[in-house]
Amino acid sequence: MAKDKPPERSELLEILRQQPRGSANRQRQQVEALIEALERDQPADLSDPITLQQLEGVWELRWSSSQQPYLSVAPWLENLQGLAPSQGRGVNLLRLVGPLASIAGIAVEAEIALDPGLEQRVRVSFRRGGWVGPSLGGKRLQWLQNVKQSFPAWLDITVVDQDLRICRGNAGTVFALLRRPDLELDQLL
Repeated sequence: MAKDKPPERSELLEILRQQPRGSANRQRQQVEALIEALERDQPADLSDPITLQQLEGVWELRWSSSQQPYLSVAPWLENLQGLAPSQGRGVNLLRLVGPLASIAGIAVEAEIALDPGLEQRVRVSFRRGGWVGPSLGGKRLQWLQNVKQSFPAWLDITVVDQDLRICRGNAGTVFALLRRPDLELDQLL
């Protein structure tokens, strides 16, 4: 028998789906309380193949506890993350919203791996970053340089299901993301 989703999940999804992007920032205390409740009531276990499969896909950042501009949510910016644990790959992509989205973005590619000792941890090794542009003749224009990562990076995936992902980063930042079924993972990777 399937376990019922906690009521906090529906409430959090409603807040995160508000338009324009970033509207959830005005409800910080409520979002934090809902996240804590979901982490307690619906914890992720990445050793479960079904949960791991749910992690795969394109996600959009809809709320963040960070004050860093590249980790925040704004109405004019899509902050996307593509995760492919099955391939050991991930990518973060910042791009403008609307017709200019395909013209240019800033991307950081990474290798990702599950931490066998921790059921929620994904290790992240950033590899390349820079500008990505449109596809021309079946090939994407891009200018990426190698990244020297001087610190170990990781994400604890604390909640994940078909629509919602909550994670905590190695710097203490909390993220709430929504799945973007309208975007193809292969296009981001």
